[in-house]
Amino acid sequence: MSRTALAQTLGAILLLCFAASAQAQTPAERAQALDIYQRVVGFDTSIEGRQTPAMGAYLAERFRAAGFAAEDVRVLPFEHTASLYARYRGNGSGGAPILFLAHMDVVPARRADWERDPFTLIEENGFFFGRGSIDNKSGLALIAATFLQLRAEGFVPSRDLIIWFSGDEETTGAATADLLANHRDLLGGAEFALNSDAGGGLLAHDNTPTAYFLQTAEKTYADFIVTARNPGGHSSLPRADNAIFELMDAIGRLRRHQFPVMWNDTTIASFRATGAQVGGAEGAAMLRFAARPGDSRSAAALSRNPAYVGQLRTTCVPTMLTGGHAENALPQTATVNVNCRIFPGVSPASVQAELQRVAGTEVEVSPRAPATASDASPLRQDVMAAVAAAVSANYPGIPITPSMSAGATDGVFFRGAGVPTYGVGEAFMREEDEFSHGLNERNPTASFYNGLTHWRTLVTTLAGQR
Repeated sequence: MSRTALAQTLGAILLLCFAASAQAQTPAERAQALDIYQRVVGFDTSIEGRQTPAMGAYLAERFRAAGFAAEDVRVLPFEHTASLYARYRGNGSGGAPILFLAHMDVVPARRADWERDPFTLIEENGFFFGRGSIDNKSGLALIAATFLQLRAEGFVPSRDLIIWFSGDEETTGAATADLLANHRDLLGGAEFALNSDAGGGLLAHDNTPTAYFLQTAEKTYADFIVTARNPGGHSSLPRADNAIFELMDAIGRLRRHQFPVMWNDTTIASFRATGAQVGGAEGAAMLRFAARPGDSRSAAALSRNPAYVGQLRTTCVPTMLTGGHAENALPQTATVNVNCRIFPGVSPASVQAELQRVAGTEVEVSPRAPATASDASPLRQDVMAAVAAAVSANYPGIPITPSMSAGATDGVFFRGAGVPTYGVGEAFMREEDEFSHGLNERNPTASFYNGLTHWRTLVTTLAGQR
């Protein structure tokens, strides 16, 4: 983004921060949001629990009971799971629809391992505990509650607002891929998507809000299998060629290899915004890289920190190793899984080709499964301004920093299909309280209720004031 465009964006942000309505929440509004939150956490929507279709049916009934037309609310079965689609009709004056993304499924949770029942929402010590309490049933419940509340108030958006609550984000994402491949008409030519499963704010150790990260890019997740093959034989008759040795040699070459340094508008804006906060040698390297993208000295300094290397290049690392079939036999095969997080705009096929070139001709590199690639989303002024207004409504003065995630959400499918997607989650948390996918997952109580203001501001700013 140019300095002129950035200045225009900041000006728009300031205007919208004053203009956006941070309407005081009523007890009834908070109670409705909490009721939905409790109900959805109560469904075991893991791949083991398989209650995602039941949760979708519950939410569909809530929307229909609120007056949404039957044809605008659908539970879409897909394989073992289901997703929820809901459309809030607008008057069309504001342009193409906006998508609102969340996912209903969660990772498994064992009751014996948890201090509390993972599928009962429990409020304790300033937190809501439960599986999915932060990933991603908080955002889901708040979007649903916001739609229901605005509908009850008679709010007519200036454009259609479309919910897509997927059912398998934590596993394959196949339901979202199927939506985009075979049911694209349901999206009505959506202009962009707001993803509750990414982005969010950071609290200092004393709970002081310090920053908000707007996710505008995700790296592509891809696994490749590197395989060495050999005729094998009796271990008492060793031969010069050996599948395990050949695989070890290939791994050594991969270990020494680095993919090229890369950057985009998101990573440059992120380094520029966070360099001063990080401080020291690493902060200075961020600022140098932002001023001179591709600067090798800065890239080398940042690459030594695992927290930053993924912001600079595609990364590939071995994660699982197997080999041989018997203690007294020469190995016929040896394999290693190489997990790659691919920089936006880079094709998985080109990464496979580079891995093969580096690993050598004695091994074969093949994809474990198809990978979905996506480009970074543009730093839209309207979205940047709306997010700033939403964050300012609860946490005035907090800077908005574009960010690229090393992980993946359903957003990668929408970006890959040409729908710009923005991670705008409402949660503000301390790093030490982040337990997504882990034991005793939790969400700060204040963050949840502040989320009602966050999502209302996003909707009313981007889809017209009442």
